[in-house]
Amino acid sequence: MKKNILSSIFLFGAVVFVSACKPKKEIVIAPPTKTESKTDNSKAETLTLLNSKQLKFNTLSLKAKASLDIGGDANDVTMNFKMKDKETIWVSVTALGGLAEVARALITPDSIKIMNRLKNEYLKKPFSYVYNFTNKQVNFNTLQAVLTGNAMGEFLTPQSDLKLENDVWVVSGSKEELDYKLLFNTLLKVAETNLNDVKNGQALKVTYSDYQKLNEFLFPGSLQIKTLSKAKKINIDLQFVKIDGNVPVDFPFNVPKRFSVIK
Repeated sequence: MKKNILSSIFLFGAVVFVSACKPKKEIVIAPPTKTESKTDNSKAETLTLLNSKQLKFNTLSLKAKASLDIGGDANDVTMNFKMKDKETIWVSVTALGGLAEVARALITPDSIKIMNRLKNEYLKKPFSYVYNFTNKQVNFNTLQAVLTGNAMGEFLTPQSDLKLENDVWVVSGSKEELDYKLLFNTLLKVAETNLNDVKNGQALKVTYSDYQKLNEFLFPGSLQIKTLSKAKKINIDLQFVKIDGNVPVDFPFNVPKRFSVIK
């Protein structure tokens, strides 16, 4: 696995996820659309309803099988995630059926730290480092929303356009140089997120499926990410095999002395 893969995995356009089985939790089937559905809710009422379906948690512990295609270089890995809401995202990437860790990352609202065990290298950067790969509107909470199937909260506001298309809600608009469009399913969860920065040649498309119950909320069992930054394309396919909420988590991140620091 090449260095550029390991460093790109943890950035917004490429950050994201050992078992051969699917999650055991039952998938919640989205009901079919109905032409007679009520459509006269006010904008404020609908936004309140969509916000009420957002996943709320204190901690998460996740494991997923991941297929990564970064610039045509494809790899299958296992990715373990631990999160504390609005504070920490910890990621461990393993190969060889989950037996060998090849990289580890620790992401906070202020910083990004990455250990590349294959190269014995360590990267420490401010969170703004992700702006080399994506729009400056992206922040820690944006990244957390992508990984948990939540709509990005800064877009569920009265300033956004809200329409009912094919009997499902669509939220769209522009924020500075970033165009966004969120498509919801009949469970009132995000089915697709699209972010486009035409000026800087950056785009992100995330699709979600196989929602399942996590406490009183819903979490996507399947997640596909496609990014474009200039001419570089990244595709990530995540199939979660473990989804636990509000469980004890820790975030071990000890850098061996032999690791060299990447400038």
